[in-house]
Amino acid sequence: MPLSELISPEAVLPSLRVSSKKQALQELSAAAARLTGLDEAEVFATLLQRERLGSTGIGEGIAIPHGKLPAMTRLVGLVARLERPVDFEAIDGQPVDLIFLLLAPEGAGADHLKALARVARALREPGLLERARAARDAAALYAVLTHSSAPRAA
Repeated sequence: MPLSELISPEAVLPSLRVSSKKQALQELSAAAARLTGLDEAEVFATLLQRERLGSTGIGEGIAIPHGKLPAMTRLVGLVARLERPVDFEAIDGQPVDLIFLLLAPEGAGADHLKALARVARALREPGLLERARAARDAAALYAVLTHSSAPRAA
C-alpha cells in the first residue's frame, strides 16, 4: 500500500504551530474533520483514548496517532510537520516534530495494522526524515512522503 493511497495533497500540514501534544491532536482532529466530514470532537476523543493506552510517539521525532471510527468508510492519513517539536511522551524521550495521523473504519482490523506498519516502514527509510524536515512546503512534503520508495528521475 503506497502512502499516496493514505494521504492526499490536502492532508499535508507543513508548518503546524502548536505548543503541546494535546494541542497537536486537537489541530489534527480539526484538519481530519475538514477533510473527511467527521465530527472533530469524536476524532479528538478517539485519539486521546488511544494515547491513554500508551504514547504513539515511536522515536526519532515521529508520532503516529491513530484510531478507528464508526463513521469512517476508508483509511485516511494526515501528515503534519510541527514548527517546533513538542513533548509527545515518545518511547525514546525525544520531542516530536513529524506526525502521521491514521484514521480507520471501525471494522478495519488487519487493514489498519497493515497501514500502520506501512507508515512506520516508510518513515524509517534512509534519508526520508531529513528530506521531510527539509521540505519547504506542503507539495514538497507530500512528494517526499509519497515518492520515497520510487526511483528518482534524473
